[in-house]
Amino acid sequence: MEAIEALLTRRSTRNYKPNPVEQEKLDTLLEAARQAPSGSNNQSNHFIVISSRAALDELILLTRKALSGMDPEKVVYPALKNAINLSKKGGYVFCYNAPVLIVVANKKDYGNNMADCSCALENIMVAANALDLGSCWINQLRWLNEEPGVVEHMQKLGMKEDERVYGAVIVGYPADGLPKRNLMPQKGNEVTYIK
Repeated sequence: MEAIEALLTRRSTRNYKPNPVEQEKLDTLLEAARQAPSGSNNQSNHFIVISSRAALDELILLTRKALSGMDPEKVVYPALKNAINLSKKGGYVFCYNAPVLIVVANKKDYGNNMADCSCALENIMVAANALDLGSCWINQLRWLNEEPGVVEHMQKLGMKEDERVYGAVIVGYPADGLPKRNLMPQKGNEVTYIK
């Protein structure tokens, strides 16, 4: 698949087969992430690749507990409000039971932490599409990047004390087969040319 096609046909996947992702494909995704641009070429992203079911299950429980303790009326962002409400009902799985969660942490006092993580995550999602894998950006851990229980768990998984989570992506084989790879009609993302 050519680069432009991989960019234009990338779609978010929220339903996965339990099949593990081959190490060779994970290595390719991580190399694509590590080659992403970073401010002043700092290269300070820290990629934590979680495929342990036990570690994922504990993170799911911690995330659900933290979100269920929040007041949905105090948030504006619809996706966060939805995550809070689903967590309060119980059974909420923020990572859609994907077999792999790639968390991107960075220095909490670094001004480009979110931008650098975002570039890396986009590279992962485009590379996943080229490798016939599904992927989906995951915000919940960033929303909770100062929640003590989540921070402590991420530190057990290797995140350093001076780091926080600024993004994550799930990866795996789509349960419903590959998404249709045609261009999506755009209803936003305005473009203005000044010539």
